[in-house]
Amino acid sequence: MGWADDLIFPLSMGNTVKFRPKGNSMQGKIESGQQVTVQPLTDPQGLNREVGPPAVGDVVLCKVNGRQFLHLVKAIGSDGRFQIGNNKGHINGWTTLDNIFGIVTAVED
Repeated sequence: MGWADDLIFPLSMGNTVKFRPKGNSMQGKIESGQQVTVQPLTDPQGLNREVGPPAVGDVVLCKVNGRQFLHLVKAIGSDGRFQIGNNKGHINGWTTLDNIFGIVTAVED
């Protein structure tokens, strides 16, 4: 069980979520306590627009090596995997599209 389990389920159902992450790993893009809006990549129920696959520079809610992160897509491999890292230069590792649950579409105070 991870910190984002309660967010991942509604995203998997096609729902947009809003929450206030804590921590400094994304400082400069997302400050601790700011409200973020995360949209699902796909919409199985046809209720919201689909945001499509992530691009380099997108902030995503994802899982890498069993851990959940709200971090940046740093690179996209020729094999379709995504390299995930924070905004301070740390790389978490590579993950697949099925482990990316949503993309940040808004950051607010």
